[in-house]
Amino acid sequence: MKKESTGDWMKGVIVQKEIDKYLIDGKDFINERDIFDRLGKNTNPNPKLIRDILQKSLAIKTLAPDETAALLNVTSPEMWEEINQTALEVKKKVYDNRIVFFAPLYCSNFCVNNCAYCGFREANNREVRRILTLDEVKRETSSVLSEGHKRLILVFGEHQKSDIDYMTAAVKAVYSVQEPAPISGHPSSIRRVNINAAPMDIAKLRQLKESGIGTYQVFQETYHHETYQSVHPANTLKGDYKWRLYALHRAIDAGLDDVAIGALFGLYDWRFEVMGLLYHTLDLERQFGIGPHTLSFPRMTPASGSSLSSDSPFHVSDSNFKKLVAVLRLSVPTAGMIVTAREKAEIKREVIQLGCTQTDASTRIGIGAYSDQKSEIDLDKKQFTIGDPRDLDDVIQEVGKLGFISSFCTAGYRCGRTGETIMGMLSHCVEGKFCKLNAVLTFREYLSDYASPATRTIGEPLILKEIQEIESMDYFKNKPHLLQKFHSDYSEILNGKRDLYI
Repeated sequence: MKKESTGDWMKGVIVQKEIDKYLIDGKDFINERDIFDRLGKNTNPNPKLIRDILQKSLAIKTLAPDETAALLNVTSPEMWEEINQTALEVKKKVYDNRIVFFAPLYCSNFCVNNCAYCGFREANNREVRRILTLDEVKRETSSVLSEGHKRLILVFGEHQKSDIDYMTAAVKAVYSVQEPAPISGHPSSIRRVNINAAPMDIAKLRQLKESGIGTYQVFQETYHHETYQSVHPANTLKGDYKWRLYALHRAIDAGLDDVAIGALFGLYDWRFEVMGLLYHTLDLERQFGIGPHTLSFPRMTPASGSSLSSDSPFHVSDSNFKKLVAVLRLSVPTAGMIVTAREKAEIKREVIQLGCTQTDASTRIGIGAYSDQKSEIDLDKKQFTIGDPRDLDDVIQEVGKLGFISSFCTAGYRCGRTGETIMGMLSHCVEGKFCKLNAVLTFREYLSDYASPATRTIGEPLILKEIQEIESMDYFKNKPHLLQKFHSDYSEILNGKRDLYI
């Protein structure tokens, strides 16, 4: 049988009827005039209005566009202090005191697209192309496991070589790997694989779900139509704005409960992109009753062979980056928020205290970089530049000093706390209670299996403090069976059992 050409493969990717079904009177949900009008009319908001908006967010309600626009227009440093404090309060109310860790695993840099900001783009002849074999995927997984990670996000370029069959095989390969932990020798494996991949049709998304993934992540990059077209050539798959915009609508229709949205900040005005992320959230809630599982807000950093990545007029300053993180936390209070290793350590440290819930660590973005080239940091200047290449243990030490407990929990995916179920639990501030229990259990594993002496010195008192808080909480006093199971699981982990969760 003759192998399908790349051109023929591309012709079959976009399914127009799987765009049209979600449109509103033939239009997508990003109404630019509406966004600009709201940003314009909500200038100089008075402090009482802002404090009323903060109270709404504390009630764990998604903010309206005018409310988010008002926050984006705050100029008073004193009011920003209140916004920042409330953002962290909202995070702790919904997700408690934990930071979830993961690692990205780049499987392929073959790509048919020509995104102006990306080192993987087809026209970049400086990029050495490679796709991991399944044995190499397993080797990369083993290397990541040696650090202590329990969840991966697999990343793929858009290309026939890394099609749905390759993706599902890669997921299976990751789940097949088991390695002894370096300190205890107890068996360790990846417990949940998430996916960052190009938009697909519903049939392929069903295949992805059947492979056992957790969250499916697609970033719109920019919600501004003209900018989107200027950085994504029209003759490419990614050049179709609406196919990408409704990728996660199709995913939910395909049965993937947890979807993740994001924008690449630096392509267009950061205030507009924050509004775009909110509009995306609101349309998912309107059509499916659930918002995004996570929000990401990476800033553009220099990429191989891309002048735009270094010279964009819309680069976001550190000060404005911290503002957009706080506003997103307040605007979509139920969403997890991911700050990535694109950011330098000092900025990550600051924005973690503005309500972030997840981050990556020991991140390498070269193809095969974990096992083949781990010591060669220069190879991180590939698709983009890494700002924080520190190993997992170093970052865990830092968040511990800030008072946060590190978590490797994947319980929600495996207990059915996904989709509508988890959104309901998050909005009623219940899921965070389970987050706290499972953070302690998984952090106990890390301390026993992987932690350096310095990290154990910080982690042991922290874990005891968390246990004391759990024992004092009325929620658990009223549910003694949960408290009993927690203590039983904790004791079993100390005695060598692994992968216990509530």
